[in-house]
Amino acid sequence: MALELYTVGHVVIGVALFGVAVLPRFVSDRAISLPIFFVAFGMLAFGLPIGLPAPDPLEQGTTTEHLAEIGVIVALMGVGLKIDRVPGLREWASTWRLLAVTMPLSIAGAALLGRWLGFAVPAAVLLGACIAPTDPVLASEVQVRGPGMGTEAKSADEKAGMEDEVRFALTSEAGLNDGLAFPFTNLAIAAALVGLAPGNWIGEWLLVDVGYRIVVGVIAGIVPGALTARLVFATEPDTPVAKSVQGLEAIAGTLAVYGATELVGGYGFIAVFVAALMVRHYERSHDYNRSLHEVSEFAEQVMMALIMLFFGGAIVGGLLEPLTLEAVVAVVAIVFLVRPLAGLIGFLGFDRDPAERATIAFFGVRGIGSFYYLAYALNHAAFPDADRLWALVGAVVLVSVVVHGITATPAVRWLEARAENRE
Repeated sequence: MALELYTVGHVVIGVALFGVAVLPRFVSDRAISLPIFFVAFGMLAFGLPIGLPAPDPLEQGTTTEHLAEIGVIVALMGVGLKIDRVPGLREWASTWRLLAVTMPLSIAGAALLGRWLGFAVPAAVLLGACIAPTDPVLASEVQVRGPGMGTEAKSADEKAGMEDEVRFALTSEAGLNDGLAFPFTNLAIAAALVGLAPGNWIGEWLLVDVGYRIVVGVIAGIVPGALTARLVFATEPDTPVAKSVQGLEAIAGTLAVYGATELVGGYGFIAVFVAALMVRHYERSHDYNRSLHEVSEFAEQVMMALIMLFFGGAIVGGLLEPLTLEAVVAVVAIVFLVRPLAGLIGFLGFDRDPAERATIAFFGVRGIGSFYYLAYALNHAAFPDADRLWALVGAVVLVSVVVHGITATPAVRWLEARAENRE
């Protein structure tokens, strides 16, 4: 029986990987995204009477945490390697607004909904932290397109990589808020472990979780990122073997930077993204950037497919069964009210087309990062109603994958048409 399951698993994963290779040929520029296919395939594969046990993130908490963790760090490296725009306060103004205003408001809004559903304060805060990370990988049309592949550039600045604001804002936000959600997750864990009375732990949380770990994450991204860039661009691959593995430095750097940062107590998610930016901007016009990007995107798509496959299996296994009518209302509110309203507030006074601001506010795609933070927190502290939390977060991700996946392409086309009409 075990051998049969192992063999069936080969078939299922093989079909999923085949889909990673083939599906983009048929669904590109259509009003549907790849993750929808993989969730549906997961529901089909684990729902058929072929003996596959449905994944259970509660029983398999450690496996869930580590699988989602790998998915996040690979995606973060890919996101960093895609961004052409040079970091700066003015250049990244939309990003800072999303991080400083929209993200805290989204966390607070989801936490209030959690309290309305009857969750204890630590669980409500955890809910807010889990829905904080955005994930444009699950609606790839709203990502930047890679090194030198921004919107059809007409000006010199655009040719240098000044991506359109919608894609840039959503991609750069995803690169940083995956790490900046960690302090709020740790806040929920601390409250669950020692109670609501702040006592001495609130100072430690501010000093360590908010201060030290963020600073270390940034520094640990800058220094190894610069060193990695020097090594990557020092020589050209000029032998068959060297050419066969070109771009692999992206994955190697991802794992090394993340692991080293975590060892010294920093936020590895932040370090990976910052390191990727350092590599990308070391030699902006170097052709090798394309190889790094292609390898990271391949790994990103493979991890996305596998995680969405198992997510679909968890759904047919009963992941969403604890949902109540009130919980469904909360899910709809998180996707259609909390994030959009928080986004619009964050962009008050921002000098961009209102349609662009509204699009950025709407596309707060939830995904793999939400799975990671929930699994991580439940593995580090006891939270009542863990099954309800998984049901709620899973439903938010499912609605986001479907709604944002279907609307991403039409929204981008509409914005591009508006831009052309204004010229």
